[in-house]
Amino acid sequence: MTGKCVELTPAGLSLNQLEAVAAGLPLRLSEVVERNIESSHDRLSRYLQENRRIYGVTTGYGPLADTLVGSDYSEALQRNLIAHLSAGVGAPLSRLHTRATMASRISTLARGHSGISPAAFHSLLQCLNRDAVPVVPSMGTVGASGDLTPLAHIGAALMGQGEMCLAGGEPNRSDEVLRSIGIMPFEPSGKDALALVNGTSAMTGIAGLNGKGADRALRWSTLLCAGHAEVLDGRLEAWHPAFGEVRPHPGQQRLHRWLNLLAKPTDRRSEDSHTVSPGEVIRLDSAIQDPYSLRCAPQLLGAVSDQVDWHNQTVHIELNSVTDNPILPDDLDGVLHGGNFYGQHVAFASDALANAVITMAVHAERRIARVCNPRLNKGLPAFLQSDKTGLQSGFMGAQVTASALLAEMRTKATPASIQSIPTNGDNQDVVTMGTIGARRTADLLELLNNLLAIDALMVAQAIDLRSQQHSDNAPGSAVAELLAWVRLKVPRLTNDRPLNRDIAEIARSIQLPSNLTDKKLEWLFV
Repeated sequence: MTGKCVELTPAGLSLNQLEAVAAGLPLRLSEVVERNIESSHDRLSRYLQENRRIYGVTTGYGPLADTLVGSDYSEALQRNLIAHLSAGVGAPLSRLHTRATMASRISTLARGHSGISPAAFHSLLQCLNRDAVPVVPSMGTVGASGDLTPLAHIGAALMGQGEMCLAGGEPNRSDEVLRSIGIMPFEPSGKDALALVNGTSAMTGIAGLNGKGADRALRWSTLLCAGHAEVLDGRLEAWHPAFGEVRPHPGQQRLHRWLNLLAKPTDRRSEDSHTVSPGEVIRLDSAIQDPYSLRCAPQLLGAVSDQVDWHNQTVHIELNSVTDNPILPDDLDGVLHGGNFYGQHVAFASDALANAVITMAVHAERRIARVCNPRLNKGLPAFLQSDKTGLQSGFMGAQVTASALLAEMRTKATPASIQSIPTNGDNQDVVTMGTIGARRTADLLELLNNLLAIDALMVAQAIDLRSQQHSDNAPGSAVAELLAWVRLKVPRLTNDRPLNRDIAEIARSIQLPSNLTDKKLEWLFV
């Protein structure tokens, strides 16, 4: 990223850059990318002049590819592709998801093997950079010939059909929006429409945002886990890096580093010095090991970390790949017909990430339940309400909401990638449902952020209560900064009050790419 612009080079886009563009930054092309697009289109134009047989350009679509279509019908063939695929239903994709989809499509077309005309390509790029965002129904793609349906709605908007939202405003007719920003509706020809719709860009764009969101959720989960260890007098022996050295999963090793970075050091030498003589049975004040939610945090969150990394590596490759059919390789005099539009990689990655997201939710809900329970929270008041407990109920309602959120997430646990249903006249006889998987994971992340918000509110309350109980026992620096961050947004709970707005405020802040200004917690967003 340079200044307030993201440059697309032959190296492609990073997930950080994808997220920045989705959030509103414009995208600029390097000169090499411009030349790649022009060269690819020039090759396609030559093939058309030579009357070569090219799927979707001189033939019908899907099972109708047995029909040859003369060059006189080129424009009509491309227009009809957009028309018949514009059959999506359901609530529109969010502005963020639609912009990510547009940026993902631009990234794959910029590889220079798709044959799209520079005019069509720049129409898409201009709309992204002017924040003219098509209204795209969220349902209707099976993720097999790519994301035909949502991408067709984007293509239709570029042609002046359907609706667009300008700068996050209300939907308006696409032709009027385009006119207002000085962009002419484009007329597709050659391979323009097919190049726009035939790829995995919706699932990839959404999955890219999911990957960044999951990474942030993991970091917040780690910080909150450190907070729980402090307020519950956790035994940090279990977080010693030696465990990662003898079980060297990269994620587990990472979590040992993070947790030890965040946790306040403790000295248990005196209380752990008891020995047992033969014939003795001694009852200790507390167990020498913590429950799994604390003791196994490096292993649990470490496995999540590895899953997030694998997801993001897969999606990054897809984001910077050619996902068309047919493709126009540089070193081949002709086109190749195949199946790079098939979204199985992203479908599997999205389902795997969904499992990791739900696992983080399970962990958060158990932390929440423990810190609320006076039988388990080591001297904290029930539901963290110390004033007239019983008359007041503190975080009791919030804890119930946490349980409900986890149940909601578990109802969405069925993998999408195994839901293949033959379609398209049995031409698409196996399909991936990758976009359904990516959308599902996005929904799960939103629910997880609410769970983490409840967790953050309770950790902050517990820190305050511990400070009251032991005025000389200050939290460690990272947990102190967590408390300060929460208190900037939400006051301490003294008397019972509705917590829904507090939860929503913290959840919104957790999902933002960057919202902490204090350098002590800068690691959350590196």
